[in-house]
Amino acid sequence: MSDSPAKSLTSLPTTKVARAARFAKTGLNVGANYVKHYAKRAVGADSTMADLHAANAAELYGTLSEMKGSVLKVAQMLAMEKNLLPIAYADQFAQAQYQTPPLSGPLVVKAFRDAFGKSPFELFDEFDREARQAASIGQVHFARKDGRELAVKVQYPGVADSIRSDIRLVKPLALRVLGLDEATVRPYMQEVETRLIEETDYALELRRGQEIAAACNNLAHLQFPRYYPELSAARILTMDWLPGQHLREFLLTEPSQQVRNQLGQALWDFYMFQLNELRRVHADPHPGNFLLRADEGGTVGVLDFGCVKEIPEDVHRLFTALLTPETLADPARLAALLEEGGVLHSADAPARRDFYVRTMQASLELVGRPFRQPRFDFGDPSYMQALYALGDDLMQQPELREQREPRGSEHFIYLNRTYVGLYALLTELRASIRTGAE
Repeated sequence: MSDSPAKSLTSLPTTKVARAARFAKTGLNVGANYVKHYAKRAVGADSTMADLHAANAAELYGTLSEMKGSVLKVAQMLAMEKNLLPIAYADQFAQAQYQTPPLSGPLVVKAFRDAFGKSPFELFDEFDREARQAASIGQVHFARKDGRELAVKVQYPGVADSIRSDIRLVKPLALRVLGLDEATVRPYMQEVETRLIEETDYALELRRGQEIAAACNNLAHLQFPRYYPELSAARILTMDWLPGQHLREFLLTEPSQQVRNQLGQALWDFYMFQLNELRRVHADPHPGNFLLRADEGGTVGVLDFGCVKEIPEDVHRLFTALLTPETLADPARLAALLEEGGVLHSADAPARRDFYVRTMQASLELVGRPFRQPRFDFGDPSYMQALYALGDDLMQQPELREQREPRGSEHFIYLNRTYVGLYALLTELRASIRTGAE
């Protein structure tokens, strides 16, 4: 973890009016950047689109970092979808996976006094007032008590309330720009809002962390923190401080291929066990939520169970059935599953049905490839390049660009996000893994 956090924030815009004003200010600044860009070009000065993207990305990321909460969480999600953004935005938003400006010391002390009637310096034997890591929902401080090294997560004030207001603020604009009907997108918006609000419920995160850690106790090369309910509250969560480094720092140590493979195997086994046995998955697999080390051939520390996707039985059956070789080889079976999953509608014209079946057949063949091979090498960059190229191709399809209604189960939003994130982690590790496919 970084020991030199960015300049602290002394306040957060928490009211709907304050956050709307901050959005408006950012919009004006972005507009000003466009004016400067075209003014320079008009007089023959150098100003490239890359320069414009860099300026706007920095402006937008500054706003997201200041506002935190749901808007910064969306930046984390976008950073994982590398084919959706210009490189300047992807690079800026990737910072949200590791470090954003932390809260100042007085606000941290106030959170403890509100929760326990004591300052953190009274509650712990030692408490580092400087955050070791600051992200979208909360920040982490190092502490000691009774000889134990602890990680203490402090939630930013007003985050839970701001999620609903942020979504209400952004939704009308998004619907207007995309030409979508509010009633049609309501289940999808509700799914995202529910998951985001759950991330602010530290009591729920504590319980899920304990339950999933206990269930995964026999999986090799994984480590989970112990949680401390007596040192936790609605906006404060205390757990063991795990050793290790985040992915970016760890890769700088140039680990051996054997260590990379073992770490990748641990991650794959962890997610497959959750999917197929627990029917719920740690659905926030960005690099900031894992600590890696080369001990014992490679060990993964798993952090942050704030975002967990519960998978209904029928959704699990549909998800796994869509990835099988039998489904890909049988267009009629695929069509039936796509209709069950809401991708195909009974009123669709034959030409549209054929288009969706062909498109999904090609997509599922590529996306599900690791599930169908006994061993898969994520060290081959051509696979993720093909995935990103597929995304580009789909975005250029006239039939999809003209579509004015989302399709498919809302449950797939976080399932897809989970496996995009896992694939990206395994690719950066360049891990070769056994998938368990026969």
